[in-house]
Amino acid sequence: MVDHAQQLADRVWHRYDRKERLIRYAVLLGTLMLVFWAVRDIDIFWPWVWDAPNQMSNLGARMWPPSAAGLSNILNALLETVHIATLATFLTIFLALPVAYIAAQNTTPNRACLWLGRFILVSSRSVNTIIWALLFVAIFGPGVLAGILAIVFRSIGFIGKLMGEAIEEIDRRPVEAMEATGASKAKVVAYAIVPQVMPAFFAIVILRWDINIRESTVLGLVGAGGIGVILQGAIDTFAWPTVATILIAIIILVLIGEAITSLLRSKVL
Repeated sequence: MVDHAQQLADRVWHRYDRKERLIRYAVLLGTLMLVFWAVRDIDIFWPWVWDAPNQMSNLGARMWPPSAAGLSNILNALLETVHIATLATFLTIFLALPVAYIAAQNTTPNRACLWLGRFILVSSRSVNTIIWALLFVAIFGPGVLAGILAIVFRSIGFIGKLMGEAIEEIDRRPVEAMEATGASKAKVVAYAIVPQVMPAFFAIVILRWDINIRESTVLGLVGAGGIGVILQGAIDTFAWPTVATILIAIIILVLIGEAITSLLRSKVL
């Protein structure tokens, strides 16, 4: 009896057994080999990497102090950036909601519409906003219109997917009750589905507006309007103090947008 108790006391508890540890080590080794292969394959010029701290210090010295020259132009460009994000979000609502309706399994008319809706959502989310902007700049030329359309086409996938998931999670009992009374499809949607998804709708739209403000700050780098146009011009002319002012303005704009969205979401949720 004493020997058995001593054996129990001498046992060492391990979170994983031998087989599980071997599997974990094998996965870790495979991950490290994959990372090593990826780093070696992209052909990084390491002298530039080691010299990066010196270059960053030198660039920071050239950017300080920020320049107030052209501040009115920067503020106007920031306002244009907000307009791009706001108009794009507003337009996206009218395009994304029908797609969300046909992409939700419990409201889609048929399987063809279901796959069409999901194809639109996947296509929208698969292409980055900058790529959309490049395409629309090539079609419509440089300017605000290309930026608005780029954000619209990117936002459809975001709002449509989240709204489709919200529609799929609704309580079916109000829908079935209205259908049992012979209500039309439009009335079922208006009185049984819309009230249930309205909180999610406002939260999703507010969140997307915040994201669109961030994305619209870089669209000007490819000629799609906004503060990015001035930023690219300042970088091209090596006006580093102006670049610092623009970056500070962008950070302040993003912080203000974050504060507004947090306040609005707290009122909705």
